[in-house]
Amino acid sequence: MTDKVKYHPWVVAVSNWLLVMAIFSVSRLFYYLTNMSSYPDVSAVHLLEMLYGGIRFDMTALLYLNSVYLLMELLPLRLRGNATYQQVARWFYWIPNGLAIVVNCVDMVYMQFTGRRTTITFFTEFQNDNNLAHIFFTSALQYWYVTLFGLAMLALMVLLTRRTIQTDDSRRPAMYYCSESALFALSVYFIVIGIRGGFGAFTRPITLSNALQYTNHPNETNIVLNTPFALMRSSEGQVFPTLHYFEEEELEKIMSPVHQPSVHCALQKKNIVVFILESFSKEYIGYFNHDLDDGTYRGYTPFLDSLAAHSLTFPLTLATGRKSIDAMPSVLSSIPMIISPYILTPYSTDNVASLASYLGEKGWQTGFFHGAPNGSMGFLAYSRSCGFEAYYGKDEYHNDADYDGYWAIWDEEFMQFFGRTMSTMKEPFMTALFTATSHHPFQVPERYEGVFPEGTHPLHRCIGYSDHALRRFFEFARTQPWYENTLFVITADHTNVLTHPEYTTDKGRYEVPIIFFDPQMDESLRTRKRNFPVAQTDILPSVLEYIGYDEPYFAFGQDAIMSDKKVPYVVNYNNPVYQIFSDSLMMQFDGKEVIGLYNFQEDRLLQHNILSRINEPAPQEMLRYLQATIQQYVTRIKENRLTIE
Repeated sequence: MTDKVKYHPWVVAVSNWLLVMAIFSVSRLFYYLTNMSSYPDVSAVHLLEMLYGGIRFDMTALLYLNSVYLLMELLPLRLRGNATYQQVARWFYWIPNGLAIVVNCVDMVYMQFTGRRTTITFFTEFQNDNNLAHIFFTSALQYWYVTLFGLAMLALMVLLTRRTIQTDDSRRPAMYYCSESALFALSVYFIVIGIRGGFGAFTRPITLSNALQYTNHPNETNIVLNTPFALMRSSEGQVFPTLHYFEEEELEKIMSPVHQPSVHCALQKKNIVVFILESFSKEYIGYFNHDLDDGTYRGYTPFLDSLAAHSLTFPLTLATGRKSIDAMPSVLSSIPMIISPYILTPYSTDNVASLASYLGEKGWQTGFFHGAPNGSMGFLAYSRSCGFEAYYGKDEYHNDADYDGYWAIWDEEFMQFFGRTMSTMKEPFMTALFTATSHHPFQVPERYEGVFPEGTHPLHRCIGYSDHALRRFFEFARTQPWYENTLFVITADHTNVLTHPEYTTDKGRYEVPIIFFDPQMDESLRTRKRNFPVAQTDILPSVLEYIGYDEPYFAFGQDAIMSDKKVPYVVNYNNPVYQIFSDSLMMQFDGKEVIGLYNFQEDRLLQHNILSRINEPAPQEMLRYLQATIQQYVTRIKENRLTIE
């Protein structure tokens, strides 16, 4: 009787499923332990709460993944004890669960750079990159402790897998099939409940946002969730919700992305040069962090430090997303990343404008530069759709000797190419360069080994190298006749590895530099005090207003140079919540209700949620603007109204 129970298909199936459930829980704990610095406020009690909450998401993912295996074990068939049948069943168990363990381990590393669990958009984002296998194996060696952990979990799964063994079953056929069918039906019922995420008439299939109920901060959802769940839920299609916070007339009064120019001078035929620096977190720049490490912090960007001292900068500058693919629409088209990267949405064929299209219509020559193989990251496609005349990538560089072997042409060489090419263009011109070297696997040219500060992470020396490449670019640019008549805009695509507690918060993870440098900028304009926050989406309207653009334009941001922002807010998306910033407050909104309110001036580490103040006038005004922004974005992207109508 004992063997009949021990080796019964149902007992074996449940045992094997619980085994991978246990492996996923151990993986969740391992992820937290190797990334504790990113979660400084997590107590032991709260960690247990998140580990408990994660079981719900593991259950859903692993029931999906094991559906074929469970079906084979639970169907009321006597041949389930057959050795060949069991061998096939075990492969249906090992393969999907093995892949799940692998992607979960890979994301332990990748999440350090993206700040979120990987979703199905990853495969679209990198569909034109042919070097992922090389990068994967390099990462497996670099992050050897994650590789060893993954191999250990795979071995544990294989070694502890149980199988059904045929035992004497004296039950008559009628009794056998009736009892086994009842057990099968009961099992299917509980499997469906598990896939949905719980009991109750109003229980809906759980989604990524359900992880918020177990967290104190949105970034903690990375602990609660697992990557297979994130991939499966996102593969069901990214559908923007139907929103109706306000009637159309009221909506336009609160927030409208259609701007009428406030012409203050005749159109200036200035060259516009935009740098989007890969992974240049604001934390890395000493100029913005004089107070870090008790005033001893120097950062890794001596050139940017010197340039920023002679430029227009702002106290709080933010990215709208955490991926490279989020930045291009935000910086060049003033289209934020909300819910999903615009380039990867079903609406990516919408009509869009950009600095290139607005200025191109006025006679500017335009070009986009990215040293990776043409087509990488979808930048070539977007540059064309938003109005750039020319694209300059690795193909146009014509010298593979300067290829870094992973992503692109080294920054120093490609920036020199950038400068030389602009010297052949007719003025005025508008160009944008997206750099690449300051990226995993964090390599610098051999001639610079040991030259730049190592810092506390391998990325830091890459930041030093790219800063040196910028210095070399400006040394060349200053010798060119177009230099004095140029507005340089320097920002980053997103943040990356962060080491100071001030930058591991839901605010700090989005802080990137935004620098406007014009050799001819009026000193009073450059030094005027500005206390409002500025985002990547404010770059387009700021540039257009600065040069006296005299026609209506479309932007989710506002001018931050010529005037104090009419509405002093910045909006971004911290998956799975929306965030809005004023000069002192940060609000978090899950689409239905406000879940967080912080005064980051008084509480830099965002440890005190002052949600009790939500009904005060200032937070209520912020909430209305945030809701209006979300509604405008979702409505307009679905209706193809992202340009001047």
